[in-house]
Amino acid sequence: MLTPLQNYFPIGVALLVAVGLAALMVALANLLGPRRPSVVKSTPFECGSEPAAGSPRERFGVKFYVVALLFIVFDIEAIFLYPWAVLLLPSEGYPGLGWAGFLSMGIFVATLVAGLVYVWKKGVLDWAD
Repeated sequence: MLTPLQNYFPIGVALLVAVGLAALMVALANLLGPRRPSVVKSTPFECGSEPAAGSPRERFGVKFYVVALLFIVFDIEAIFLYPWAVLLLPSEGYPGLGWAGFLSMGIFVATLVAGLVYVWKKGVLDWAD
């Protein structure tokens, strides 16, 4: 019979090998890699375009952030829908969620659809602007 420490020994060895290889790769890159600093390499890189001159405190549109938040909300909805769909119907030794589970998820989905209709009507999803 294995003791608890013997059960975790292979995991510990794998972690040590992974950390050792990562440290070795970084050390070899620093020792053997070319060093040719230049003005171009030290300038900031902003999404493939030249950095804009001006104040970093200027105002900018937040449409990207709103769409990103909407994506997260609907992604989380999908995450909630899958386990609900699996547990809805009865199975071996499990009675299922029944009508109460169906109704609660219907309210959840209706709320999200109402939010989607709202942002659609507000024009948040229009990228033509």
